[in-house]
Amino acid sequence: MPTPSDNEIILTVNLTKVYQLDRQQVEALRGVSLTIKKNEFVAIMGPSGSGKSTLMNILGCLDTPTSGEYYLHGQLVSSLSEDELAYIRNKEIGFVFQVFNLLPRANAFKNVELPLIYAGAGKEEREEKARRALEMVEMKDRMHHLPAELSGGERQRVAIARALVNEPAILLADEPTGNLDSKTGQEILKLFHKIHESGNTIIMVTHDREVASHAQRIIHIRDGQIEKEERKGAWL
Repeated sequence: MPTPSDNEIILTVNLTKVYQLDRQQVEALRGVSLTIKKNEFVAIMGPSGSGKSTLMNILGCLDTPTSGEYYLHGQLVSSLSEDELAYIRNKEIGFVFQVFNLLPRANAFKNVELPLIYAGAGKEEREEKARRALEMVEMKDRMHHLPAELSGGERQRVAIARALVNEPAILLADEPTGNLDSKTGQEILKLFHKIHESGNTIIMVTHDREVASHAQRIIHIRDGQIEKEERKGAWL
C-alpha cells in the first residue's frame, strides 16, 4: 500500500464512488490514484459527467469515497466522520466557486471574516486576517462594499480572500473564471499565480483548456478514470 512522502500533500489510492439512482448504480469514479505535491498548481479537466466534480468533492472533504484511500498531509481522511471532515475543511482547504457564494447583505469584509467566526477566532485576529486577505487580492479599498456594488471580478476576488483567510494549505477552485469575461478571467488567473508563488497548493477544476494551461500539471479525467496527464506540454 503506497504511503505519502514528505513532499506530497495529497495521495489517493484506487478511489471509487458509486451513486445509487433509483434502481441504477452510477460509477462516478473507477479506481483513481494520484499524488499532488506541496505547492503544486494542478488543473483537473474532463467533459461533463467525467467524474471531475466528484473527485473535487472528495479532495475537498465534501464527500467520501465508496472505496479506496485518501491521504491529506499524511492523514487518512477517507474514513473520517462528518464532524472530523468539517474540521479538516475549515483548517486545511479554501474553496473558490464559479458563482462566488457571497452573502448579499454582508459587505466584503464581513464575507471574508465569516470562516474565522466559524473557527472561533477572536475579534482582533479576525479583523487582522480579513484585512490581510483583502489586501492580498487588491480589494482593501472596497472592503465596505456589498456584493451588489462590486463587479464580477471584484466579487471573485472577495471570494478568493475568504478562501485564503484561514491560511489553508490548499486552494480548491471549481471553474473560477466561468462567470467572468475573458479579460477579468485572466486577471483572476494572474492572482492565482501570485497565490501559488506565496506557497499555496492550488487544485483547479475546469473544462476550459486555456484556463487549465496556467497550471503546472493537467490531469484529464474521462469516464471516472484518469485518462492521461500533461506537464508543461509533455504527456505523462
